[in-house]
Amino acid sequence: MKEMPIRSLPGIPFLFGVIVVGLLSGWLVVTGIGPNPDAYGAASGTKILIGVVVGILSFLSLVGLYSIQPNQAAVLSLFGKYVGTVKEAGLRWNNPFYSKRKISQRVRNFESGKLKVNDLDGSPIEIAAVIVWQVVDASEAVFNVDDYESFVHIQSEAALRAMASSYPYDQHDEGQTALRSHPQEISDHLQAQIAERLGTAGVEVIEARISHLAYAPEIAQVMLQRQQANAVIAARTRIVAGAVGMVEMALAELQKNHVVELDEERKAQMVSNLLVVLCGDRGMQPVLNAGSIY
Repeated sequence: MKEMPIRSLPGIPFLFGVIVVGLLSGWLVVTGIGPNPDAYGAASGTKILIGVVVGILSFLSLVGLYSIQPNQAAVLSLFGKYVGTVKEAGLRWNNPFYSKRKISQRVRNFESGKLKVNDLDGSPIEIAAVIVWQVVDASEAVFNVDDYESFVHIQSEAALRAMASSYPYDQHDEGQTALRSHPQEISDHLQAQIAERLGTAGVEVIEARISHLAYAPEIAQVMLQRQQANAVIAARTRIVAGAVGMVEMALAELQKNHVVELDEERKAQMVSNLLVVLCGDRGMQPVLNAGSIY
């Protein structure tokens, strides 16, 4: 079902017209009764009947009045058949027999609850997201789903669960997309998944972003230790790589400038000493040799 615009009459001029018609029907009734109704006979009764009928019809026509706020739509149906959608803001009038359901088309957002799911590696995590959405087709929101607001919440959480289980929490390999290291890619994927699920409800997903991401409490301490160990290994790797480069540069400069000639054994000892100094956790206390190195 697609949205079909329908015309509506301005409500304020119609309301003034109903007031005028009501006053006219009151005048007919009053003049029909008059001070001496027997003098006019059937004509007096006709005036009274016309006045009453016109008054009742004008009063019933007021049922067709309804107001629409900015960024709001009214879905009209006649005895269960979809007639059209009105989006003009203000006081409007349509057939009094039309049933009218107002749908807000303002931008709305909500934050999902903290969901406990397993990531791609099977580790339990907690995840939540903020969803920004808007109704763009009021007829689909009314007729394609039973309760479009509940539908948005449930389908968004289902898409969040499916997305979280398709990515690891941390990046293990170079180029791998992970929940913690690639927030923009994850948000785009989540938005696409939610939009696909909500398309039949006439809802557009404007934005979807992760608002909470953490390991589940039962494994949080263990995962923290693993993260710390990975950080220590990465730091040590960089330190060792830098130290090796510095040792190579020192040996090359000594040999280039002919400062001292070292045999292989002395080179190995020098390399060992430099690596200990450069890679140690604490500052080293040097031991000076005042005599010959041999």
